[in-house]
Amino acid sequence: MSLDTHPVIFGAGTAWYKSPDDDGTTIHQPTVDAIKAAIDVGYRTLDGAQAYGTERELGIAMVESGIPRASFRLSTKAKSTSNVEKALEESIVNLQTDFVDLYLIHSPFPASTDVELQDAWREMERCKQRGLARDIGVSNFSIKNMSTILEVATIKPSVNQIEMHPRLYQPELYDFLRRENIAIQGFSSLAPLRAESGNETRVLTTQLAAKYNVDEMAILMRWVIDQGAAVVTTSSKRERMATTFSQVRSFKLTDEEVAQLTATGKGRWFRGFFADEFKVAEANS
Repeated sequence: MSLDTHPVIFGAGTAWYKSPDDDGTTIHQPTVDAIKAAIDVGYRTLDGAQAYGTERELGIAMVESGIPRASFRLSTKAKSTSNVEKALEESIVNLQTDFVDLYLIHSPFPASTDVELQDAWREMERCKQRGLARDIGVSNFSIKNMSTILEVATIKPSVNQIEMHPRLYQPELYDFLRRENIAIQGFSSLAPLRAESGNETRVLTTQLAAKYNVDEMAILMRWVIDQGAAVVTTSSKRERMATTFSQVRSFKLTDEEVAQLTATGKGRWFRGFFADEFKVAEANS
C-alpha cells in the first residue's frame, strides 16, 4: 500500500487520549474504546507514535475491531533518532502486527549533528528493506533537515508530517517537498480555532462553515486537503469523529477560498509544536 497509489486522505490520530499521569504499565481502556470508535465510524488510517504511549492500545483496538489488518494503513513514529530500527521492532510487538505501513522519525531535534540524523535515516532504510515498514518518512522536518538526509538517502522519505494551518503557512517547504515528490501530511490543522477570538482566520472560517453548512474544523481540514496534502486529526469523542468523517468529504473549498484563508494568517505566525526547538534550529542555521 504505497502513498503514490493509495494517498492518505484522512487519518485518525491516536495522540492525547491518555491522561498525563498514566504510567503506561496497564492497558488504558478509554484509549482502546476511543480508537475502536474511530474504526467503527470508518477511519482506516491510524496515526500512532512511540511518544504517545498508546501503541498497545492501538494494537488491541485493531485486533478487537475484527477488521482485517490489510484494510488499515497503520503508522507509528520513532521517538528518538538513535536505535530507530530496534524501536520499530518493539513497536511492532506492541501493535500486534508484523509490519507498519508507515514509519516516521518523529522529529529531527534529538539528533545533535547532521551525521547523527543521516545515520538515523540509514536505519530507517533498513527497516523498509527488512519489511518492517512498507513506507518510511519523517515528521517536523525543515528544508535543511530534509536536505541533510537526502544527501545520503538511497530511499527517499515517502512523507513529511508537519504542522499545517493558515497561521503557519510554509510555501517554501511545501514547494520543496512537491519537487522531491514527497507527500505532505498536515497535523494540528485546527490550531487557529484555539487562537484568540476574533482573529481574521477564525472569522473567515466561521463564514465558510456557514456557507457549506459544516463545522469550522471541517473548513480548516479542507484547507489542508485542497492543497494536495493529507490531514491527521484527533478526537476521543465519537460524535465529533463521525461528524468530521462525514463533513470533510462533503465539499471542497475553491482555490480563491484557500487563498483567502491563507492570507488571513500572514503576519500572525503561530507554531503549536516544537516552537522552541525550531527557534534554536533557525538561529543556528
